[in-house]
This record gives sequence, structure tokens and C-alpha cells, in this order.
Amino acid sequence: MPTTTSHQYFRLYKPFGYISQLLSNDLRQARKKKFLGALFDFPKGVMAVGRLDEKSEGLLLLTTDGKWSDYINRSGIEKEYYAQVDGPIQQSAIDQMARGVIIGINGQKYKTRPCEVGLVKEPPNFPDRGKKIRDERHGPAPWIRLVITEGKFRQIRKMTSAVGHPTLRLVRVRVGPYSLDGLPYGQVDKINSDAIISN
Repeated sequence: MPTTTSHQYFRLYKPFGYISQLLSNDLRQARKKKFLGALFDFPKGVMAVGRLDEKSEGLLLLTTDGKWSDYINRSGIEKEYYAQVDGPIQQSAIDQMARGVIIGINGQKYKTRPCEVGLVKEPPNFPDRGKKIRDERHGPAPWIRLVITEGKFRQIRKMTSAVGHPTLRLVRVRVGPYSLDGLPYGQVDKINSDAIISN
């Protein structure tokens, strides 16, 4: 897949509470919601590559290159997440997610592809998200790590709910070779065109 140096590529550490679009044409929504355009002066034509819902955090790629965006979304590259769930979670539930679980997509039942899932022994050191999550006094809230190769709407949240453990906090840390490494919370940096993957 050819890319041109005229296009621009970015990675963003999306904070909690932001919608994965630059702005809204709905003035009422624009007054009530937070949009990515408030975080950085993006060039004209930039689009988010995939989505993170308003309550989710972590790595979001953006670009002016529609072909690259389509490639990332459709190529089946790995996407790595950390999810804090309403626990305690048993190994049987982890194994069930790894094999694939039934979730709802557009009113239809869908079985997720086999993926990598594991319990995280040491809680990850993510920044405070700003809105408090219930503490251990209300029961365990362990972290699990998931690596998937698809990206259905709210897929991770639906997967953990399918095994009886709703997601309390969700952070995406990697999309293919691109990660959050060295990127502060809420910040944006450019991806060098030499680092752009293609098929």
C-alpha cells in the first residue's frame, strides 16, 4: 500500500471523556462534549483511525491518509488493551474470552475471534483518569490484558460483560507497532513517515 510524504500521521494519548472526532457540527453537542480538536492544532483533513469510546483512554492514531486508515482498520493487526474489570475474575472466564465469546453487533449475535487474554498481576501505572473508579472496598477490581485482531464496536467492554465482569476502565496501549511509549497523557506527537507500515 503506497503512502506519500504529503500525508501526516499522529499518535494521541486520548484522555477519558473525549469523543474520537475533531469537532461536532451539532452546536448543542459541541457545548456538552469534549472533542480531539481541543487537544492539538491538527491539519485540515485529519481523521481518527478507528475509535475509542468516550469513556476509554489510550492510543488513538490519526492521519490525513485515508488509504492508511483503511489498512489499519482492516488488516487484522494486533490491538493491545488493559481492562480493569469488576472482579474477582476466574481463569475460566479468561479462557472463555480467549476462545471467543458471543456479543451483540448491530442487533446480531457475533462470536469474537480467538485472542490473547491474561490476568495482570501488578496493576499498570496509568495516570489518574480524573473520574474516580470505585475502590477495593466495593470488591476486587483486577486488571486483564487483551490482544485482539479485530475492532468491533465496544468489543472489549462487550467481551468482559459476556463473562460476567463489566469493564470499569479501559486503556488501549498499542496498535500494531505503534504504542503509548514515551507519550504523556493527553498529548500528541507526529509519527515519522519512515515508520508507517504498509501491506
